[in-house]
Amino acid sequence: MRDMAATQLRDRVAGHTAARRGPFWTIPRRDALVGYLLISPQLAGSVLFVLLPLALVGWYSLQEWNVLAGTFDFVGGANYAKLLADPKMGEVLTSTTLFSIGLVVLNLALALLLAILLNQKLAGTTFFRTLFFSPVLVSLVAWTIVWQFLLQGDGGINGLLGAVGVDGPNWLRGDATALLSVVVVQVIKNVGLNMVLFLAALQGVPRQLYEAAELDGANAWVRFLRITVPLISPTILLTSIITVVGSLQVFAQIAVLTQGGPGMSTTVLVYYLYQQAFQFRHFGYGATLSVLLFLIVAALTLVQWRMRRKWVFHES
Repeated sequence: MRDMAATQLRDRVAGHTAARRGPFWTIPRRDALVGYLLISPQLAGSVLFVLLPLALVGWYSLQEWNVLAGTFDFVGGANYAKLLADPKMGEVLTSTTLFSIGLVVLNLALALLLAILLNQKLAGTTFFRTLFFSPVLVSLVAWTIVWQFLLQGDGGINGLLGAVGVDGPNWLRGDATALLSVVVVQVIKNVGLNMVLFLAALQGVPRQLYEAAELDGANAWVRFLRITVPLISPTILLTSIITVVGSLQVFAQIAVLTQGGPGMSTTVLVYYLYQQAFQFRHFGYGATLSVLLFLIVAALTLVQWRMRRKWVFHES
């Protein structure tokens, strides 16, 4: 009898405890489970295709991997020491810097200019918006091959220059023109994307602000600096980050147009990484260059993000 009473007492206490706790599958818990299930594919993709490859690249940078010999030896920081002593790294970083600066400045300036022009209420703006955006949709390799033929010594560009009496150079084989040619080809290919982003931002600027500034005597340049630039500064930040990161990842254009030449004038960091890893079979050193590229991209993105409070509207 005593055991039965004790059992009933325990059951009664457990029942009261469960009643106080309530059901386990409450509405918030069910909503949380649904949320986790919805983000799980994206989370799994990020882990498998972003975080895991990053970790593997870091691990490979500590190895000497010879695919032909079938060896995979741990060398510690030897690849990083090789990076610091690489005599070609100065030229590679110089080419990368010049290419990125030229691409970012020309792309953003031209995109903003086109967006301002196409934001006017004039006939034919829809046609020109489509015209300038259409290269974004063209296959990158096809676009680059076409420009390779146009920029040759006897190509279409020099044919047009010859028609007006100008003797054009072989654009892709000159030290002074090869890098500029690649930059221009890339700018024309992708300027339409930033143009559309700027155009959307410009259309969100209230017209009343321009009208009030005009009544106060502000000219077009002052209205642009004091109204347009501050109000579209979030879009400027977005496009600058996208363009800077994209400029450091350009590979196909270099591979098709110049193969890094003449000399090292167009050998940017991504193409040098490709050469070391897949042409010379130095996979460990190639992974080390990948780590360097990642650090550069991360540092530039972080700097731009930190500086946003000083010039981006609504971020102060």
